[in-house]
Amino acid sequence: MASFVDDARRRIESEVRFAPSVYPVFSGTAEAQAVAQREILLTSAIAGAGIILLLAIAFGNFRNLILVLANLPFAPAGGVLPIFFCGGWLTLGSLVGLVTLFGISTRNSIMMVSHFDHLVKVEEHTWNLETALQGASERLVPILMTALVAGLGLLPLAIGSGDPGREIEGPMALVILGGLATSTALNLLILPTLALRYGRFEPVQEEG
Repeated sequence: MASFVDDARRRIESEVRFAPSVYPVFSGTAEAQAVAQREILLTSAIAGAGIILLLAIAFGNFRNLILVLANLPFAPAGGVLPIFFCGGWLTLGSLVGLVTLFGISTRNSIMMVSHFDHLVKVEEHTWNLETALQGASERLVPILMTALVAGLGLLPLAIGSGDPGREIEGPMALVILGGLATSTALNLLILPTLALRYGRFEPVQEEG
């Protein structure tokens, strides 16, 4: 729809001459889709700023906050592949899928980083390679279960993505499934490595 409207707009503007005070208007589904995409981007940006503020308050540590945010590129790494193979167009459904991926990826990274913090502050482990491996292994099942449940729920939509009536749900499911594969794997492999190198997890200082 978006590519068709863009092509029609270019051809009309270059080949059709209108009388003064007469101009073309492209409305209907194309206009509604464009408005919806702008609203999703705006509300996602506002929600993202609020989430970053809350995470900064919760962690109280700039380095660990950056670790959580560094996980965000893991999400679209696999999500963009279905977009590319489906024609390379960012549709409303694929945009919703990317926003959802960012949420899932952020949740997984919060689970990982907060568990590292728990091991050091509550269980009094020394922050080293052994603690990082223990934290990653203990978060393995929850993170995999999140990805598996979401993937199984979206699989029927992804299989029937070309059916009529699934113009939004189909691309959304494909993007989420692709992104889940990469974000889950990279979250379990790369994030502990980054945390070991750049994270700051310190035991609680006893007063007095």
